[in-house]
Amino acid sequence: MAIRRLCVVLGDQLDLDSALFDDFDPAQDCLWMAEVSSEAQHVPSHKARIAIFLAAMRHFSVVLRQRGWPLEYLRLGEHPHETLSQALNASVSRLAAQQVCCVQPGEWRLCAALRAAAEQAGARWIDYPDRHFLCQPDEFADWARGRKQLRMEHFYHYMRKRYRILLDEQGQPVGGAWNFDARNRGSFARQGPGMLPAPCAFQPDAPTREVLQAVERHFPHHPGSLEAFDWPLTPAQAEQALEDFIEQRLPAFGQYQDAMWSGEPWLYHARLSAALNLKLIHPRRVIEAAVDALQSRQAPIEAVEGFVRQVLGWREFVRGVYWLRMPQFAEQNILAHGQPLPWLYWGGDTDMHCLSECVGQTMSYGYAHHIQRLMVLGNFALLLGVRPEAIHRWFLAVYVDAVEWVELPNVLGMSQYADGGHMVSKPYVASGAYVKRMSNYCQHCRFDPALAVGEKACPFTTLYWDFLDRHQQRFAQHPRTALQWRALSGKQAQLQAIREQAERWRRRLAEGAREPC
Repeated sequence: MAIRRLCVVLGDQLDLDSALFDDFDPAQDCLWMAEVSSEAQHVPSHKARIAIFLAAMRHFSVVLRQRGWPLEYLRLGEHPHETLSQALNASVSRLAAQQVCCVQPGEWRLCAALRAAAEQAGARWIDYPDRHFLCQPDEFADWARGRKQLRMEHFYHYMRKRYRILLDEQGQPVGGAWNFDARNRGSFARQGPGMLPAPCAFQPDAPTREVLQAVERHFPHHPGSLEAFDWPLTPAQAEQALEDFIEQRLPAFGQYQDAMWSGEPWLYHARLSAALNLKLIHPRRVIEAAVDALQSRQAPIEAVEGFVRQVLGWREFVRGVYWLRMPQFAEQNILAHGQPLPWLYWGGDTDMHCLSECVGQTMSYGYAHHIQRLMVLGNFALLLGVRPEAIHRWFLAVYVDAVEWVELPNVLGMSQYADGGHMVSKPYVASGAYVKRMSNYCQHCRFDPALAVGEKACPFTTLYWDFLDRHQQRFAQHPRTALQWRALSGKQAQLQAIREQAERWRRRLAEGAREPC
């Protein structure tokens, strides 16, 4: 018997308020979910990234069945299909579905593949807008129209005004400013962070343990560990994680959001990005909780505004940029960088303590906070001259919150400046001095961030000056970077030695560069 609609629920669309369910009729429609190996293998995904998707999907499927809704759920290892498009094509053909409905996928690749699979099987493809976001792609395109460059700060003001968030009765920003960055660049200094409130953890239940075993069985050679897996996997757990963050860590989040410390992966961060990206909790709820904390004087304005900016501003902004500029965005490489990604990013040995700490943490948890990603891991790849596609694939592979709509613009646009400044006004490059200022990493390292040449020279510092030298013609007259590049004149006596030492680092780090599995 033919069905009217086969309604696709993807692993990052676990939202009961989704538009997909608005006119779902269990008498003539069927829900469809599938676990396939290719979604873990098109980049060599971290075991925790695979597990969080599969475990959250299985928990969501229980809720759907409890509602009495028909659901076809294809489990990993229990069907012959390697890709979602193959599995969908087979199901559409077998069920004789007239239509295939899906909320807009979070990847261009997947959107194109699923549409083609449905139409090849003779079904009409219908996609719905993703109401989980506060700005739809067409609205973002309207905002962006006529702008030569896209700047998050301008978009953030637009979103604050549209939703009247952190505005007073006169429509002015609460606290008298749109952002409080000057208060939000604190480090822990030598005394360290002290006793930190540990975020609430969610020990794996029986279905999750089953997923962890399946990941180890099907993807034994993938990077990362599952030993510390304790992520929220349901809306109730996501709500608990939010409340824990608001109470325990939001008050100090603003001041210390950029700080790093050895052995402390979480610090004052929320651990909510994966739950948001899986659609376990709505960004409006997260924003409202933070604003309520300000109004109840539980958290200061700099903490609340800094957090709201990440959710309402940056998160919505990068999604808009992604859908505005794909698929060409993925191929951008304006700086013509071509170095392979060093093996150290996949857990290889390195004497650079900051990289060892951030990569080690990533492999253990599938997590690093935004400054570790931008100013350590991304900064080093940019200074080294890594091919943007290679570092993009790595970021997409190793973090539990990685979906391409959020990861690709952050990496290619912000971190690697591969789009030539369309998203950010200048490249985010810094020497080892920045790492020393914002962390204690350098205290445990054999390299000296003050030195650019010699045996103890910090690779970040050597490569920083080499980057300025290599790209001097492009940036020396740039109004936002002229001062930074002007400092290069003070290194003229060392410049040839810096170039030679940088080239030795590039050759050394290129040896054995490869992807795992």
